[in-house]
Amino acid sequence: MQIKEKIYGLVILMFEHPHLAALTAILRTGSFEAAAAHLSVTQSAISQRIRALEDRVGAPVLQRTTPPKATPIGKRLAAHADALARLNAELDADLGHDHALALRLAVNADSVDTWFLPALQDLPDHRFEIRIEDQDHSADLLRNGEVAAAVTTRATAVQGADVTPLGALRYIATASPDFKARHFKDGLTAKALATAPALVFNEKDKLQESWARAATGQTLTLSAHYLPSTRGFVEAATLGIGWGLNPEPLVRDALKDGDLVALKTELPFDTPLYWQTSRIGQGALAALTSNVRAAAKRLLHQTPGPSPF
Repeated sequence: MQIKEKIYGLVILMFEHPHLAALTAILRTGSFEAAAAHLSVTQSAISQRIRALEDRVGAPVLQRTTPPKATPIGKRLAAHADALARLNAELDADLGHDHALALRLAVNADSVDTWFLPALQDLPDHRFEIRIEDQDHSADLLRNGEVAAAVTTRATAVQGADVTPLGALRYIATASPDFKARHFKDGLTAKALATAPALVFNEKDKLQESWARAATGQTLTLSAHYLPSTRGFVEAATLGIGWGLNPEPLVRDALKDGDLVALKTELPFDTPLYWQTSRIGQGALAALTSNVRAAAKRLLHQTPGPSPF
């Protein structure tokens, strides 16, 4: 008799561990060859396992690109494999066995560069795969089963997850003194903000647009540089390349020394952050969650000011 179970909305047959291990190894290492080395098997064995997996589900689980990418079914199977790994780690801990636990997490770049990394300390049996994702979109990866936990701006838990408030990361709209004098000599007008080059992390980053709307009362189309680097943002602002919202911990000294100035001191932007974790294998996430809460309590604003957004 075939045993079926429903995981993340997909009805699947029970799968052999080596088949799922081959899939996750390919996705983590980026190639069939590297996956074979990681699992200490031949590349032929990896190919055979993937073919067997695809025969089982009757559809491709990988796009044969460079590097290979998971199909929608492949993503579901990889999420299932990760969930099983957390359950196994939870069971091993209950039985008093040591078990190296691999966790996929979605964290925005600004959190990684300001407060999140201390949460990874003192967890020697954990191995982390951090996906950098905008805080407004990271919960989508958790909902799809692509990660086990996420730092997000969403206060409402996605299905099958729990949510913990963390505090707020404060941003300051900053520029170099020369940049401010050159572009905003007549004040922080809508016209000046629309034409002065802004710094934007990527196409998902709406902070600068939102701040400009709050500062002027108008919806503006900004002239922007795209720069996907948190610390690069700070340096670009210091060099007078553009203006942008920078995490307050990263610009505190530059503001004090006069290398940067706030465009509008009375208009900071506090971004409330939340920690969402899958309920599958939740015990395996407990130590990390405890660390995340402690780091957030030390390093984030726990009484965020009013936000104009």
